[in-house]
Amino acid sequence: MSDPVVPFVRCIDICKSFPVHRGVRRVLHDVNFTVEKGQKLGIMGRNGAGKSTLIKIIGGVELATSGLVDRTMSVSWPLAFGGAFQGSLSGLDNLRFICRIYNLDYKNTRAYVDDFAQLGKQLAEPVKTYSSGMRARLAFALSIVIEFDCYLIDEVIMVGDARFLQKCQDELFGRRANRSLIIVSHDMGFIREHCTVGALLHDTHFRMCDSVTEAVERYEAL
Repeated sequence: MSDPVVPFVRCIDICKSFPVHRGVRRVLHDVNFTVEKGQKLGIMGRNGAGKSTLIKIIGGVELATSGLVDRTMSVSWPLAFGGAFQGSLSGLDNLRFICRIYNLDYKNTRAYVDDFAQLGKQLAEPVKTYSSGMRARLAFALSIVIEFDCYLIDEVIMVGDARFLQKCQDELFGRRANRSLIIVSHDMGFIREHCTVGALLHDTHFRMCDSVTEAVERYEAL
C-alpha cells in the first residue's frame, strides 16, 4: 500500500522579468521550492529583492514570465491584497461577489467581516473611496473568512493600530496554527517567531536553507 500524498504548493523554475526603459529587469530566476501541508516557510530578502512579486505569483495574482506553480492544496491570495476589488462597487457588493465564488453564506460572512474589519457604514460605500488602511482591513477580513490550507503573507500588510494587528496575528498564528504559511519578510524576529523553515531571496536567486537560523544568518551576512 503506497503512502498518502502530502498536499503541497510547489514552485517550478519560476522566472519573472519586467520591461524597463532600456530592456528588461529580471527579478526572479529559476525559483524552485516546495511547501508541504503544515509547513511555515519564511522567505527573507532585502527591499526590492522580489519577495512581494513571488508571493503574488504563488497566489495567482501575477503571472510568471516562465515556470509554473503546482498546487494540491488551496492557497489564499496574498493577505490584505486589495487589487482585486472593483472600486466602483461597495464593500458589501464585493463581499457578495466573494461569497458567490466561494459558496459562502452571505449573512454569516457579512457578520464576520463587520466585526473583524469594523468599517461601519463605510462598508456600503464604493471601495474607491476607502483609504489604504480601510482597503487592507476589508481585504484581510475577506481573506481570513475563507478557510484556505495555505495562507500567503506579505509582511507589508502586518501594519495598522496595535489592536487590529493583534486580531490579525490571533487569526493567523493562533486559530490557524495547523495551516501552511508562506511569509515574505526582511524582519528577522518575525521570521524566527512564526516559521519552521527558512529561505533567502537575493540577486534574483532563491536558496532554501536547512533551518530558519541559517536563513537569518545568511541574510545578516548580506
